[in-house]
Amino acid sequence: MTFLASAPARHELALLPPGVQALVRTLAALPGAVGVALGGSRAAGGADGGSDWDLAVYYRGGIELGALEAYGEVHPPGAWGRLMNGGAWLRVGDADVDVILRDLDVALHWTRQAEKGVFELDALLGYLAGIPTYSLAAELASGRVLVGELPAVGPVPAKLVATAPPRWRFARDFSLEYARMHAARGNVVGAVGQAAKAAMEEAHARVCERGQWTLNEKRLLVAAGLGDVGEVFTRAPARETGRWVDEVARVLSA
Repeated sequence: MTFLASAPARHELALLPPGVQALVRTLAALPGAVGVALGGSRAAGGADGGSDWDLAVYYRGGIELGALEAYGEVHPPGAWGRLMNGGAWLRVGDADVDVILRDLDVALHWTRQAEKGVFELDALLGYLAGIPTYSLAAELASGRVLVGELPAVGPVPAKLVATAPPRWRFARDFSLEYARMHAARGNVVGAVGQAAKAAMEEAHARVCERGQWTLNEKRLLVAAGLGDVGEVFTRAPARETGRWVDEVARVLSA
């Protein structure tokens, strides 16, 4: 890993709306903060007029968030779990800003683990398949540094490309078997839920095989080339659910 220079960061900051620029400077001045990066659709170039601003604040040792309380709802480190950590939902003028807190040492630990082909999986609100620990490496790889210096992370490591897809596909097969079990008992909700989880697990396997970082599940199916699986889910039946699960399985294994 190498370190980004501060000059490009100043250039990126100048492109933001004035109110968001001011917030970035406030975030960078929080005691403990070492860098601020732009993430989400605006960093990836896929934002539209209604997109939020996603700002990641990297810190070391701890961070004092008192200066953010005037902007909106603040959640301290650990409030959102060990990976999502904490953050804030803020309003700056006409802009909605989502702030996420990242302990830089934790992010670097899981980045080094990813380089070894090692990762863990956490359950997280809003996620079907869970969040892999290498998501923290993906954030460093895709974020655009605004203030400070942060490690630059390259493509998905070769060892992770080798180890992650089989693990995701083991989980996919397990989820499909549970979907069939629920279907055999007439539990449509359980069957559809497990099938949806299997779809996300297969999508994770595919994007990792391609050496492509992924941040969350929002656009994961499309990124994996599985956008058409949604059409199968529109036909989820109240009866013959087992046959429907088999159809989902065929699409995912194609």
